[in-house]
Amino acid sequence: MARPVTTEPANPVAAVRAVLPSLTPAAQGIARIILDDPGLVVRSTITEFSAVSGTSEATIVRTARALGFGGYSQMRFALAAAVAKEPERLVPGDLAPDGPLTDVIAKVARAESEALADTAAQLDPDQLGEVVLAISAARRVDVYGVAASGLVATDMSHKLLRIGLSSHPFSDAHLALTSAALLRTGDVAVAISCSGETPDVLVPARTAAEGGALIVGITNNPRSSLAGLADHTLVSAGRETAFRPGALASRISQLLIVDCIFVGLAQRTYEKADAAIRATRDATDRYRKR
Repeated sequence: MARPVTTEPANPVAAVRAVLPSLTPAAQGIARIILDDPGLVVRSTITEFSAVSGTSEATIVRTARALGFGGYSQMRFALAAAVAKEPERLVPGDLAPDGPLTDVIAKVARAESEALADTAAQLDPDQLGEVVLAISAARRVDVYGVAASGLVATDMSHKLLRIGLSSHPFSDAHLALTSAALLRTGDVAVAISCSGETPDVLVPARTAAEGGALIVGITNNPRSSLAGLADHTLVSAGRETAFRPGALASRISQLLIVDCIFVGLAQRTYEKADAAIRATRDATDRYRKR
């Protein structure tokens, strides 16, 4: 049974962005206005926001509740608190096609630092601890991910291998299914998907779950199919832009989660991990000196 993800976001804008794909079309329109200019909500009464968004007050209230707030007032207050705490994070803006490289550097660095901060703020240490415990005791660990998430899956498997844990990354759905069908109780499958709806990740994850494996989901969307399937869900964050679609924007935050898992495992299995790191380092050093 999947455990619920925490519903009190450290950053309300990040929370809105995370659940955006799960909203109705009308709610998505309102959410996109919030993401484009959070300060607009702070400055507007519900009547004013209704006029700006072209939606009814009832639709705005339903959307606020769907986003995890008690109503429009609660959402407005939460955004106001975020603006007061870190106003520079809520200034709208994106990279322009003709923007100078100085803007590229500044805005990409800012977007990635915000993604890391938001991910760290909403990463549940209890869930992380249970994931570390499960992987440390696992017979085998499969990691599923495609495209940008496939790169993260490979990185995770390489890290686990480095400390002596049996792990294999899969970005091909057929190979992932082949491996997933052989997982049993005591094994772990880590499924990585920004949207939480990627079929090439969901299908092998479901197959692994049917065999008794514990499922760990890493996703931006805490209301996704993956989050509903997973025994433990770790939520990443990433700001989508014109030149960095969601899957690419979330990669840095997914890597943060992977690194937290890796360090937690190294701490829990310190003697084994230290010996494995030394052995692998010695092997590669000897190779380089040939």
